[in-house]
Amino acid sequence: MRVFVTGASGWIGSAVVPELLGAGHEVTGLARSDASAAAVEAQGAAVVRGSVEDLDVLREAATAADAVVHLAFRHDIAFIGRFDDAVASDVAAIEALGSGLPPGGAIVVAGGTLGLARDEARAATERDLPFPGSVSDHRQPGPSAALALAKRGLRPSVVRLSPTVHGEGDAGFMATLVEIARKQGFSGYPGDGSARWTAVHVRDSARLFRRAIEVAPAGSVLHAVADEGVSLRDIAEVIGRHLDIPVRSVPTEQVDEHFGFLGVFVALDGPASSALTRELTGWVPREPGLLEDLDEGHYFAPGTGGKWG
Repeated sequence: MRVFVTGASGWIGSAVVPELLGAGHEVTGLARSDASAAAVEAQGAAVVRGSVEDLDVLREAATAADAVVHLAFRHDIAFIGRFDDAVASDVAAIEALGSGLPPGGAIVVAGGTLGLARDEARAATERDLPFPGSVSDHRQPGPSAALALAKRGLRPSVVRLSPTVHGEGDAGFMATLVEIARKQGFSGYPGDGSARWTAVHVRDSARLFRRAIEVAPAGSVLHAVADEGVSLRDIAEVIGRHLDIPVRSVPTEQVDEHFGFLGVFVALDGPASSALTRELTGWVPREPGLLEDLDEGHYFAPGTGGKWG
């Protein structure tokens, strides 16, 4: 297939592009800067210059494709208090991409597992919806806009990503937790540390995006979940061991001060299953799990650090 990828030079996109190419697909990536364009070309993909704000560019690129993987999101404005504007931009981009794709074309967009409503006795499944007011709920208009494209004869799906998509080179949540521990002099976990996060290796997530455009039925909701739930205490203990610093609880009233913007996330208990995804697509994670990946040591190498630390 001819696949157009937004966010092609980003953390997940930089794994998706080679995964698609390795499977024999023709890939074109969106790039808004010279550096991004060079990174996409270096992986062997063609480049379309523009950003997710350039709706005509998105529409035209989708017209020349059989499938779209939409990974770009305007984090630049989301993290300065304009999250609603970022979501509105995401919806506009998805609708533009959908209007360009030919009938039968596949489009897969990214969502998240953190904040899904569930019974406390079980992990969230692909059938569960975001809890009202949660982070996933606030971003839900994008995935909803994508799934609505099935009415136009397209084959949309949503890949809900784990809150931590880990691997060497990650500068996201895990790297930020390491940086916070370094600065604070101890590795902290919120409360009793029982809150759990799902996790997936970046290469495993890329394989799921590929499977989504290849085989996922229209309207599919998929979970990029390898570790169903890793406790924040277990994460803190690995970080403390590698940094050779104490590990201790951060009282609930101090969580926001200690973890900064991550405070709103670290106390959320969000186990989720990917059993339905595996059954539907044949996806099987095969990379190291989160704790094993942390133990490999690359998160603690000199010069590494979280982009939000």
